Amino acid sequence: MIERETKIVYLACPYTDASADVREERFRAATRAATKLIEKGLVVFSPITMTHPIDIEMAGAAGTLGSEYWGKFDEAFMSACSELAILKIEGWDTSLGVARELRFFEARGLPVWFVDP
Repeated sequence: MIERETKIVYLACPYTDASADVREERFRAATRAATKLIEKGLVVFSPITMTHPIDIEMAGAAGTLGSEYWGKFDEAFMSACSELAILKIEGWDTSLGVARELRFFEARGLPVWFVDP
């Protein structure tokens, strides 16, 4: 069980793209990064790792539900996290989802740091 005092890192990275191959690679990159952080002893929530398979199942032929769909879902988890780690893969600096997540953590004065892939 996670204690109330445990810090949880929210791992942000870009996801939405017209290409299913790009979305799959971003999922894999997020999962690899989360694994490495967890191996270092951190408690990590990786929304892309969790929601990518669900997004595929729910979106079907549409490809993806997109960042706007997942916004409220992500916010519920961000509220439980104490810091933000941004995975610096291609597109991180133009991602609307990453920008939304960054604003959320900055508005609360919570730490933000970057992870190289």
